[in-house]
Amino acid sequence: MRDKLDKILETSLSLLLGLMVINVLWQVASRYVLNDPSAFTDELSRYLLIWVGLLGAAYASGKGMHVAIELLERKLTTKQKQYQQMAIRLVICVFSVFTLIIGGTRLVVISFQLGQTSSAMQLSLGYVYMALPLSGLLICYYALSDFFNQLKSSHGAS
Repeated sequence: MRDKLDKILETSLSLLLGLMVINVLWQVASRYVLNDPSAFTDELSRYLLIWVGLLGAAYASGKGMHVAIELLERKLTTKQKQYQQMAIRLVICVFSVFTLIIGGTRLVVISFQLGQTSSAMQLSLGYVYMALPLSGLLICYYALSDFFNQLKSSHGAS
């Protein structure tokens, strides 16, 4: 399941990033070559960057490529390091649930209820903000998956 999710995220991020590059190239070309700047490209690139950033954070979290401070870890025993890693994964999941999933879902719902739309594209901002709960779900899935895998391996090693 995890490998399939990784592949879906890799493909989605590649497509979004490719679309963003094409969009920015068109923005530059329409502004400087055609002297007729496109009205929606600036806004679209901003929204694509939000999606790439949040989904990329979820992907990095799943691959263990997130920022870590290892000062304390150097002084811990192997067993203590395992407990520390499990605690960190639970904190990441709790943060994701409250901030990204619950807070993001509230933002999406409010945006749809208020009918907030972007100025140039007239796109409902709820679709833009959906990146928050989606990335939160992915981060939480990865954190819990790692937690339970580590729990299994630590009980198997005991």
